[in-house]
Amino acid sequence: MDTIEYTKFTPPLAQRAAGLAQLGCASADGRTRLRRLYQDGSAKIRLPAVSADPLEAVLINTAGGLTGGDRIGWDIDVGANASASITTQACEKVYRAASDHAQVQVRLTVGENGRVAWLPQETIVFDRAAFARKLDVELAAGAEALVLEATVFGRLAMGECAAQGNFSDRWRVRQDGYLIHAEDFRIGPDIAASLARPAAAGGAIAVATLLLVSPRAEAFLDPVRDIVGDQGGASVWSVKASGKLLARLYAEDGYQLRQRLVPLVGLLNGRAGLPKLWSL
Repeated sequence: MDTIEYTKFTPPLAQRAAGLAQLGCASADGRTRLRRLYQDGSAKIRLPAVSADPLEAVLINTAGGLTGGDRIGWDIDVGANASASITTQACEKVYRAASDHAQVQVRLTVGENGRVAWLPQETIVFDRAAFARKLDVELAAGAEALVLEATVFGRLAMGECAAQGNFSDRWRVRQDGYLIHAEDFRIGPDIAASLARPAAAGGAIAVATLLLVSPRAEAFLDPVRDIVGDQGGASVWSVKASGKLLARLYAEDGYQLRQRLVPLVGLLNGRAGLPKLWSL
């Protein structure tokens, strides 16, 4: 993952998909406004019309999914006092990899007293997929972030099972220069056996991690736990002059997972609520 460059994405010789999209926004005249937009390859960004903050952005991978050798990057820069909500047009599908692995790199930067909500729809992992994602978040003092990643290993309704493969997800979140959250999630090559373990997911195939960095984090703990229920958990910590709420969820399938993610995101995303493209 560290070898990916943001300035240029060059497809491997096998003609794999590659893309990079960058979005920058800033507060001006009491509104968050687009400042910079760059798109290259299969990574595209669309901006629905909104009448008030936050600015909304929809990420699109025109390749229609990811497989071994694909590279895609998303770079979001939210200025001081600005606010942005980011989602995807659809669930990202990670298909079987004949060789190499698909890579996604996400960088979120938020200025002082700004706010970002990173709310992509679920990643669906197919059998024998190979995937690595890296998420880096840089928050200035007073900035807030809501970060969600949900993953479904196989599609039960289609009779599909992600039995084998490799999946990794690395997060690093810093605020005012200090590391406040770090995690590395890896599963594989025997995905089904790992998920079946009682200490892992007990046979569930859909999982999600949600992180809220905000001075108001502690106030949400009880309602978040009510929504998460007994298939997951939530905790809260004080970090510097802010707070951190972390929730993890699992479910038997993607539909049951989203049934809890919908009210959870609606609760934590303030007046922006649920992204319009989300639907049950």
